Amino acid sequence: MTELFQRSLQIILANQTPGGAYIAGPGFPSYRYCWFRDGSFTAYAMDLVGKHDSSERFHDWAAATINARAEVVKRSVDKARRDEPLTAADYLHTRYAPDGGEAQGEGWPNFQLDGFGTWLWALGEHQQLGGRSLPKAWSRAAELVSDYVTVLWSRPCFDCWEEFPDRVHAYTLAAIYGGLRADERMRRADHRATLELLAHVLRSRAVADGHFVKFIGTAEVDANLLGLATPFGVVETEDPAMLATVQRIESDLQRGGGLHRYRADSYYGGGEWILLTGWLGWHFAQRGERDKAEAALRWIEAQADADGQLPEQVPVNLNDPAHYAPWRERWGDIARPLLWSHAKYLILHRAVRG
Repeated sequence: MTELFQRSLQIILANQTPGGAYIAGPGFPSYRYCWFRDGSFTAYAMDLVGKHDSSERFHDWAAATINARAEVVKRSVDKARRDEPLTAADYLHTRYAPDGGEAQGEGWPNFQLDGFGTWLWALGEHQQLGGRSLPKAWSRAAELVSDYVTVLWSRPCFDCWEEFPDRVHAYTLAAIYGGLRADERMRRADHRATLELLAHVLRSRAVADGHFVKFIGTAEVDANLLGLATPFGVVETEDPAMLATVQRIESDLQRGGGLHRYRADSYYGGGEWILLTGWLGWHFAQRGERDKAEAALRWIEAQADADGQLPEQVPVNLNDPAHYAPWRERWGDIARPLLWSHAKYLILHRAVRG
């Protein structure tokens, strides 16, 4: 077990609040919140390494945060079913303060569905890995979230990078698919019709040149497309379209040891992301390509600083170097540590080294 493995555990646990929220980037002012997507993957990593109490506290926090907004969910579901327009007040927020309050300021985009699908998926994994029944409060929250994503999934929304709000994103659909499938197991809910629609849309509208695409209407790939197979299981890792997608991701987005988000990414110049490199290694581990998975793990370990902290991204092989300095002037240095980076490292470590 490597030193970075233990340090990653320490960093995650030290930055989980008493109420259960994981602070995404404790040293980065804009990230001092808990996102459902980051937190859910972090909770999954904690379950994998046997820290079920930490994961349980996160799910308690998440369920309480959702249940406190039951009226928002019911209103949005009712309006959507009546085909009425939704306003900003009708959407669940994507990030929350540690106490569960809605984050204020900076005009952060809130209509993002992937995080809620990811939470349902992680909740299902926690139930299986932790070996416990679903508490009533969690079940209520799961029902609210499943209703919310079921009626809204076909609408354009912000993607997992909080961009392109006018598009329908393949990764978002996959996260919802994985979440609803988990909800079927947890609550014996029937989501067959929605699951079939999601899979059909992905197969029929989110494919170009034999590979899956970033969003409907483009031929470009995004590293987050790994999620279609790993972990959400819309397709198998050996599916021809998935194989072609990973090949395209490698050729377009891996110019060094790490992985970029997408070719036009200019956030901090568009560097190589720790969590995405971990995700690619995780996918290779699932495919049985141990050498590639090990290479990803070693690259991540080499990016840790002297204090064992992993950043969000590494500013090498930048897509657009001209955008690096302006982002530093606006928000400071790249976020370090990023809990999602440490979580993906732990997930990959478990997949490769047990």
